[in-house]
Amino acid sequence: MQRRKHSAEFKQQVVQEAIETGNKALVARRHELSPNLVNKWVKAFQEQGNLDYSAQEIVSPLEIKQLEDENDQLKKLLGEKDLEIAILRDVLKKKNPHLLKRLK
Repeated sequence: MQRRKHSAEFKQQVVQEAIETGNKALVARRHELSPNLVNKWVKAFQEQGNLDYSAQEIVSPLEIKQLEDENDQLKKLLGEKDLEIAILRDVLKKKNPHLLKRLK
């Protein structure tokens, strides 16, 4: 049996049809495909939201760790800025209560 290459549009159509009908085997028969292939496409779509396997980006654990560290630093910085704003509003409220109406 010769392997066929299917377009992303065709795969999307088959997946959508399989999800709508709930019967992957029937959809596979209708399009003359293997039920296992349709199952594979549906599973890939549900896990990743697309069927383009070539577009998947592989991220190393080192890159993940670096991104997590950067995310933690940014969260800390945001927390400090929020605290600073709260302190400044409190000072403003105590010294100039009439200006506080503009901030709300």
